[in-house]
Amino acid sequence: MPFAKKYNMAGEQVGEVELSESVFGAEPNGAVLHESVKNHLANRRQGTQSALTKGEVSYSTKKPWRQKGTGRARAGYKGSPVWTHGGVAFAPKPRDYRYTLNRKVRKLALVSALSAKAAEDAIIVVDDLNMDTIKTKDFQKFLTAVGAEGKVLVVAPEIRENVIKSARNIPGVKTTIARKFEDESGKEQRSVILSAYDVLDCRKFIIDEAALKVVEEVYA
Repeated sequence: MPFAKKYNMAGEQVGEVELSESVFGAEPNGAVLHESVKNHLANRRQGTQSALTKGEVSYSTKKPWRQKGTGRARAGYKGSPVWTHGGVAFAPKPRDYRYTLNRKVRKLALVSALSAKAAEDAIIVVDDLNMDTIKTKDFQKFLTAVGAEGKVLVVAPEIRENVIKSARNIPGVKTTIARKFEDESGKEQRSVILSAYDVLDCRKFIIDEAALKVVEEVYA
């Protein structure tokens, strides 16, 4: 059964938390993780690259010189792709690179990523991830106290502006949420904004204890 150390906001260890075996103790699937990372990077592409084809370059279509007798290679027009500053053969044009993965594949990828972090002892649980004021220096002290240097992913149980604004100026630190809420009909819902790429990309995964329970309920 995997475990994670639990800290308070002062950076003091206050115990250990038993993690869900089905979410944090699975065997990581390398092929699914690879596919998930490819999908994430493809969906982030802007797809705005563009080049001019031979029909779009601003050149005369007049033949530069006669076909024979000059000693030079045959040339039809200066906009040809074989000429400097000519058009581009099969020029790239703006396009959408997005594609979707099966829901079960996305779930397996995230469980694999979380299990990999648990195996590396890179998961830190916080009993109450909150701050009274917006203070980047104080949040940096907390990260240093729990040994979270470099890229860090912080998961809160709701949108907490003091935490988000304190963390956003620290290089390499990302914040997201895993929360419970009620919809318009009063039915309880759960929302987890996590991707396998972000989990794999961080060195330390810091999560509020309440947010941890939501993640385990959703992905168990």
